[in-house]
Amino acid sequence: MMREATLETIGYICQEIDSEVLVAQSNQILTAIIHGMKGSNTSSHVRLAATSALFNSLEFTKGNFEIESERNFIMEVVCEATQSTHTQIKVAALQCLVKIMSLYYQYMEPYMAPALFPITLEAMKSEIDEVALQGIEFWSNVSDEEVDLSMEEGEASEGGRPPSKVSRHYAKGALQYLVPVLMKKLTKQEEFDDEDDWNPSKAAGVCLMLLASCCEESIVPYVLPFVKDNIKNPDWRYRDAALMAFGSILGGLEPNTLKPLVEQAMPTLIELMYDSSVVVRDTAAWTFGRICEIIPEAAINETYLKPLLESLVNGLKAEPRVAANVCWAFTGLAEASYESAEAVEEGQQPETYCMSHYFDFIIQRLLETTDRPDGAQANLRSAAYEALMEMVKNSPRDCYVTVQKTTMVILERLQHVMQMESHIQNHSDRAQYNDLQSLLCATLQSVLRKVTPEDAPQISDAIMTALLSMFNSNSCKSGGVQEDALMAVSTLVEVLGEGFLKYMEAFKPFLCVGLKNHAEYQVCGAAVGLTGDICRALKNKMIPYCDEIMTLLLENLSDNTVHRSVKPQILSVFGDIALSIGLEFKKYLDVVLHTLGQASQANVDRSDYDMIDYLNDLREGVLEAYTGIIQGLRGDGSSPSPDVSLVEPSVPFIIQFITTIAQDREHSDSNIAASAGLLGDLVTVFGVKLLPMIETEALTDLLNKGRRSRTNRTKNLATWATKEIRKLKNVNHAVSSC
Repeated sequence: MMREATLETIGYICQEIDSEVLVAQSNQILTAIIHGMKGSNTSSHVRLAATSALFNSLEFTKGNFEIESERNFIMEVVCEATQSTHTQIKVAALQCLVKIMSLYYQYMEPYMAPALFPITLEAMKSEIDEVALQGIEFWSNVSDEEVDLSMEEGEASEGGRPPSKVSRHYAKGALQYLVPVLMKKLTKQEEFDDEDDWNPSKAAGVCLMLLASCCEESIVPYVLPFVKDNIKNPDWRYRDAALMAFGSILGGLEPNTLKPLVEQAMPTLIELMYDSSVVVRDTAAWTFGRICEIIPEAAINETYLKPLLESLVNGLKAEPRVAANVCWAFTGLAEASYESAEAVEEGQQPETYCMSHYFDFIIQRLLETTDRPDGAQANLRSAAYEALMEMVKNSPRDCYVTVQKTTMVILERLQHVMQMESHIQNHSDRAQYNDLQSLLCATLQSVLRKVTPEDAPQISDAIMTALLSMFNSNSCKSGGVQEDALMAVSTLVEVLGEGFLKYMEAFKPFLCVGLKNHAEYQVCGAAVGLTGDICRALKNKMIPYCDEIMTLLLENLSDNTVHRSVKPQILSVFGDIALSIGLEFKKYLDVVLHTLGQASQANVDRSDYDMIDYLNDLREGVLEAYTGIIQGLRGDGSSPSPDVSLVEPSVPFIIQFITTIAQDREHSDSNIAASAGLLGDLVTVFGVKLLPMIETEALTDLLNKGRRSRTNRTKNLATWATKEIRKLKNVNHAVSSC
């Protein structure tokens, strides 16, 4: 009893305490664990506790795995434990193998053929679900790892360096043995299983997907015969397994292999949308979702488009699980149809597309689906709204009348929902009510973006009234609803531009509530982003509201309870405000420049990638703030306003800040773009006297790197800044020659 408790305690310690802390004790811990797993007189309880403890200790045993003799011993003990007749010990040992494969892939070659492959293949075949799941998980992990290694190899090759680890292609070598077992598992599905239950049949489908991603074309010969033999099998389990296998391998194949394969299968797939089995129909709808996502040109082929759409619309009336997958298929179809349409110019809305004739009917059916009484099942309601949003977002000009009608339907629903709040009885009702409001806000954004500038003002009063009513309601105490409502206002601002001014007085209190919401940082972040949108729309008409907003933004920056992700956005919004109100920004200048100076000197733990990303975001915010301030104080005239000279004392500091970014090897592409833009602004405003400060190797390298960037914005800004500097040099040279 004592040994079992001790080993369990070791397991918990290993699980809860940072692995780096335990490295020094790894030998003692490992000795105790291995002794507990191996003892010939050890009880099964102790062996189980020891095996579980090993699972939790694997992260900090790197040093032991690096020594061949110790690694051999650990692997021998774990492999022995997988042969236990005690199911829980067997499962725990297999879990150890799964984790070892992920952590120590590069050491596994000597063990693969004699031990790991036969042990895991046997586990996959087991009739005990927990055992089979671990066997399947092992090969899912191998595939995942080898996909990552392949990507790393590609990146290393591009960078002209050797990869740190290489793939041993275990998955490809094992395909002929793994695939038949996985196919068999696919046929063991339950007709009425809970969608959240994880079983070998579902795991086999995922494993096939990962194997296809890893092995690509090599998997086809092992899967296709099973699909052809069973797609019309009288037993629904085999029909479903064939469909699942077909859908699972699509992601790993090249388009030239995939397109003929899918086109050949289309008539059968459409037929299966009407199958007598709900499971088969569900998988058929899911397969169409995969096709629309991976090889959409096969789905919008004119030969099959009409029967496909008929089968999908019919599927919207089916059981929630089927209808939800149909919605996903519509999401992919909408995007594919839009992208294949001919636009007059790139980026312009096309006049028509292949689904125009069916668009209105599909939208009506999707709206009906969002209203189904069983919409809470299988996430159907949100899937239907998502499909509706994508259909509207990807609609051509000749579908605009339907978009207008849909806008009014969504607005009416929003107004109706606001009246339902008093009928909420319990927590479950409240959650569903809040979800519905969020979905309606998101759909409203989608339809608003399609409304023409001429039509927007005609409906904006009704929309803003509904949104203000939502801000006033109890539901807006939920962060999610408040965030979605702020995002909807943001879209209205985008559509109305300066026309939003008439709502500003009524809306400002709610904007301030959002800015003060430190507890829910997503809400605070949405409010900060919206502040920037409003500034860009209202320009100098924003002046009466700036004092209060600037005070709140500055308070948020100095408040340690405000989530760090919001702070770079706030700095960037200072730039938006300065650009909007121009010379009126002078009264905030000292405090903002001081704040930017502090933010520009921030430093982070360089071993933490998240913190490096945060530092890059923070720096980008500072750069955007400086840019907005300089452009705002410069004024719109052909020559700079004298007020811009207020920034001049800070210019050496700003250039030093850009130099620091240039010298940081981990700067982001966005940092380069913002730095180049700011450098260009500085030289156009302050002229020749800046040349000695900016003609440095670090800044020249930064601009050269920017001009080579794959991002158009970065390339354009770096090219522009370089030209502005060259102009200055020419002027300077001409003056010197005189």
